[in-house]
Amino acid sequence: MKKHSPQPINRLAKWKYIVLVMSLIVMLLSALPSIYGENAALHINHRGQVTDATQISQYLEHSGITSTSIKQNGDTTVVILDSPMQQAKAQTVLKQHLDPSSTVALAMEAAAPQWLLNAGFSPIALGLDLRGGVQFLLEVDMAPVYQAHQQMVIDEFTTEFRASRGRITNDGVQLTLFGNTDPHQARSFVRQQFPDWDSSLQGNVIRLSQSDEERNTLRNLTVQQNLQIMRERISELGITEASVQRQGENRIRIELPGVQDPAAAKDVIGATASLAFHAVAENHSGRTLALTDSEHHPISLERRAILGGEHIIDARAGVGDMGTAEVNISLDSAGGRKMSQFTRSNIGNPMATVYSEYSRNAKGESEQVSKVISVATIQSQLGSRFRITGVGTIQDAQELALLLRAGSLTAPVTIIEERTIGPSLGAENVKNGFAALALGLGLTLSFIAIWYRRLGWVANTALIANMVCLFGLIALLPGAVLTLPGIAGMVLTVGMAVDTNVLIFERIKDKMREGRTFAQSIDRGFHSAFHSIFDANLTTMIVAIALYAIGNGPIQGFAITLGLGLLTSMFTGVFLSRAIINLVWGRDQRREVRV
Repeated sequence: MKKHSPQPINRLAKWKYIVLVMSLIVMLLSALPSIYGENAALHINHRGQVTDATQISQYLEHSGITSTSIKQNGDTTVVILDSPMQQAKAQTVLKQHLDPSSTVALAMEAAAPQWLLNAGFSPIALGLDLRGGVQFLLEVDMAPVYQAHQQMVIDEFTTEFRASRGRITNDGVQLTLFGNTDPHQARSFVRQQFPDWDSSLQGNVIRLSQSDEERNTLRNLTVQQNLQIMRERISELGITEASVQRQGENRIRIELPGVQDPAAAKDVIGATASLAFHAVAENHSGRTLALTDSEHHPISLERRAILGGEHIIDARAGVGDMGTAEVNISLDSAGGRKMSQFTRSNIGNPMATVYSEYSRNAKGESEQVSKVISVATIQSQLGSRFRITGVGTIQDAQELALLLRAGSLTAPVTIIEERTIGPSLGAENVKNGFAALALGLGLTLSFIAIWYRRLGWVANTALIANMVCLFGLIALLPGAVLTLPGIAGMVLTVGMAVDTNVLIFERIKDKMREGRTFAQSIDRGFHSAFHSIFDANLTTMIVAIALYAIGNGPIQGFAITLGLGLLTSMFTGVFLSRAIINLVWGRDQRREVRV
């Protein structure tokens, strides 16, 4: 009878070794830019006249600022500075000397060789606690948004049914009908026009209230719109690496790395200014808007605006013929059509520009304060480009232009928390964090090498490869940011990676006590330990996912590092260790081997 040859053990296909080696090379290349680090820089976008590099260098030198290199490519200039402490000062100097339309943004430039950057690799992004900067926590006030929608319901209803009156109540809207208006017809109109509102009819009174689902939808839309507007405002400030994220139901967390003077950012982030254009009403009535002009004279406006700030796509501050500040406005196509149609039909009639912003009253509630900043008689048909005056000083005009370019908030926000971390403290956090990582890694490598001898060197090789893979993965992952808790996650990863190898080596020792050969013990040890390792890492991964889902900022940074560390620990602790051991001892038939 023909005997079957035993199945070979401790063998891996050649393609698996190739994949293993290629993966390690890619992770090493991805981790290299982080080793080189980053340099403080300024990004200049020339919207007007391009200033040459020599002139920029002279501006900086006259102010005592050292630049290591200046690179120009078309309308973009990158200035590499000698120290991050000079960034804010250099930005101020260049803003004073360059064309006013140019933007000067704080940035960090990778110090790695260009060939490495051209391959698509970049350094790990550092969080606020490691780089320094400012963090704001904003709360979105939804009450004015709900009131605006309630007022919209009243306006539409009273426009359709003239013999009616509406008022806002604590729980919604109350619509009262007069004369011969059919209440059932009115309620049918309400159900058709406002299907997301709950309505009830009692005599000639219709009561409306927003459903919980509609309020939640409205809150989500409002917060998302405010998030986008905040990102655009920060971009206008010239901050390129800011983080703007939603936190909870109605809060927004903003991190501005590298910013040390939060005053300017605070003014722009918390501003609630908006602009709208209204027709001037001939007579005051309950359907008009009563405001005051710049000289505090009462003026009546049509309640419905001709168009609002959402149609403004560009706004530039300037000085008019009389030496007064003005803002030149450009509208989108829809806004241009609205303005053109209105002005064509109202030549000779006055049009008012209304400036509105939210402020806190004595009770701490948000209330909108509006004022008419200019009233002009329409001389001719306007298009998508025109200018407004009466905006105050040139500084006021520049701030208003910035807000109009970025967009007005759909709901007022309040800064409820502000935290500033200096660059020196951030650098100290980096130093202390990586010192702790190096200490933990060094002690672990020493213990494993002494205790497990020859197999210990395999574990140490896998542990070093684990750190390389972890740094490489964090650098490759879009949006991943390394924080101080993230470094703590790296230290924890060192311990988990060692646990993997310790468990495998102890199983190998158990199999050798049973009288198996070294090769057989290696095969059975890896096989029996794998399920325990997988189950333990799976449960920890579930915790990491939960932390990332419900946490924010530093907690998410820890969760990302923990989760990626689990993956790299499995890859290096199980597969890389097995590949090395197979090559060296995979065919060792000795039974007396000290592990």
